[in-house]
Amino acid sequence: MRTIVHMSDIHFGRTDPSVVKPLIAFVNEIRPDLVAVSGDLTQRARSWQFQEARAFLDALPKPQIVVPGNHDIPLHNVFSRFLSPLDKYRRYITGDMQPFYADEEMAVAGVNTARSLTIKAGRINEVQVAWLREKICELSDEIVKVVVSHHPFDLPEGGHESELVGRARMAMETLASCGADLFLAGHLHISHTGHTAKRYKIKGHSALVVQAGTATSTRSRGEANSFNLIRLQHPEITVERIMWKPEAAVFALASSEQFRHTSDGWVRA
Repeated sequence: MRTIVHMSDIHFGRTDPSVVKPLIAFVNEIRPDLVAVSGDLTQRARSWQFQEARAFLDALPKPQIVVPGNHDIPLHNVFSRFLSPLDKYRRYITGDMQPFYADEEMAVAGVNTARSLTIKAGRINEVQVAWLREKICELSDEIVKVVVSHHPFDLPEGGHESELVGRARMAMETLASCGADLFLAGHLHISHTGHTAKRYKIKGHSALVVQAGTATSTRSRGEANSFNLIRLQHPEITVERIMWKPEAAVFALASSEQFRHTSDGWVRA
């Protein structure tokens, strides 16, 4: 079995300081096999915010798959936004814009969906999809194949289509042929687990889409700070929501969902 801690939308520059240290302690106690951070490490892509994000990542277990979000691109500095949008991210977080980790039970690929030309929206392109295909297509079906992005490939009920990553259908059709199992994303500050079969209707394929809420930000949308603990043991996946309980000042299990792989893809157990 493998465990992934999936967190998103850290937003240093707009964090709740009472949450950060308990989160670090809780994750270190779990000792996950991998930490996946799906973007928005900062609030406004300022150097001091990236420095705080760097210290936060250094305090978490390794290995890590980290991708940028739209907030990690400068908003008000037009020169930096269009000529060097991710310079600070590369300097303080990682220069690897295509992070990849694989072992005997899982393969996890990170993809950058943040773009300078949009304020909030994201996009995936054919070059990125070709790289993902190259990394996961030849792997055994017994290995759980995971894609990490900031912008989501599916939405909670009532979500606006504009929140979907651009060219999602193109990407999904290609990655379905490679047996992609699990898509991890953030951006919405809302926890959610769904199936791709409902939106994309690709015969014989139903991947899981797991959304993380905001782990530490005060920019909540009616939901407490949270992250996901995902347990992988093919043909089963368990998604646990770990939420902040402010009255007790602790993170604790809020819900657990089990899924099983069948001939039609991933379904609720």
